Amino acid sequence: MAYVKPHSGIDLKHAGIYLAWACAVVAPLSIAASQILLGIALVALLVSRTPLRIPRIWPLLLLFCTGTVVSLLASGDPARGLPQIRKFYVYLTLIVVYSAFRTLAHVRSLLAGWAAAGSITAAAGIIQFTQKILEARRLKLNFYEFYMGARIKGFTSNWQTYAGEMMIVLLLLTALLMFWPRLRKGALWLGLAAAALTGSALLLNQTRGAWLATACALSYLLWCWKRRLLLALPVALAIVLWANPGSVRKRFISTFAPHGETDSNQQRIICWRTGWEMIRAHPWFGVGPEMVGPEFMRFVPADIQRPLPSGWYGHLHSVYVHYAAERGVAVMLAMAALLLKALGDFLGALRKLPPGPGEARAALHGAAAVVIGIMVAGVFELNLGDSEVLAMFLATLAAGYVAVDVAGSQTYRGSGNGAASEPKPA
Repeated sequence: MAYVKPHSGIDLKHAGIYLAWACAVVAPLSIAASQILLGIALVALLVSRTPLRIPRIWPLLLLFCTGTVVSLLASGDPARGLPQIRKFYVYLTLIVVYSAFRTLAHVRSLLAGWAAAGSITAAAGIIQFTQKILEARRLKLNFYEFYMGARIKGFTSNWQTYAGEMMIVLLLLTALLMFWPRLRKGALWLGLAAAALTGSALLLNQTRGAWLATACALSYLLWCWKRRLLLALPVALAIVLWANPGSVRKRFISTFAPHGETDSNQQRIICWRTGWEMIRAHPWFGVGPEMVGPEFMRFVPADIQRPLPSGWYGHLHSVYVHYAAERGVAVMLAMAALLLKALGDFLGALRKLPPGPGEARAALHGAAAVVIGIMVAGVFELNLGDSEVLAMFLATLAAGYVAVDVAGSQTYRGSGNGAASEPKPA
């Protein structure tokens, strides 16, 4: 009887791909399920002997993690900072997705999965918004003042996290619709519907930093697609403000003229000034992971009136200020350099592609737009501190680097149309 080679290794390798896809796709629906699937995916890849790999940003990521550990050891209360060490587990998303995904077909399936998951969580947010309108009417409260403290958050625990999720999905969908070749009519309409849902949820979420970040990233996409359409952005903004859905106009105006403490910008200014005092006192190692909240009042500048305006003072409402104050300037610079390096790699790979629409072009533009959005939103919020946003961002980076690999292959660049011909999976 002939010997038949078992296929368990191949099956496990395929299972690793499906599990890596699933752990990324379910992140906006359930971070707990995402992290469970992440662990199972890693085990499947290891057992199937799939070579683990990490994108070329790994030295900067290593510096960030090493600096975090050093900051923890130098802090006055290392035990308090252990949650930030445990969060390193989320960074395995970058390794797992990049190791499992090898072709643009894998990237395509991830975008399709996020379109579905994003639509579900966007619909949940829109339903929540309707419920909040009815609740404010029942309680006979001013809706704007009521809503600012209880905004929609989908399946997350925080509306800032929800805004980050919707921003990522919307930018990837927009890049897909602009640059992906040969979209069937049904897929086109489904993509437009998903973009409309996520865009509406982001608008009704009323997080101003996410609005600005999305506008900047969409401007990049429009510039690369059809530059004349950039002129339509101010018109679109004017129409939205005129329609004023969910008091959007009032929220937009609050950026320049806050309505008392309801949406005051003063709280962020206090956080940033306090963070600067922490940086001045501890430039090398920061005050330590998870120590910003407990140490906050000790560093509040003396000229700031007490009591402080209402708001959350557990972090510094800026990924750059917070990481510099919490872990040291070098750690913050490592993260900033990582973001810039990824953006540079994606833009560099785009220059290697043949002209015209293409799957690699869509993936690279989408990844670049997400990096731009994360960088801009990070000025106003600790967005990479949210596991949900972080997991989606890392999966986006992994997908972007898969497209970088494809764009750099002679087979792809020689295809002429920028759409077909991908290198065979390693």
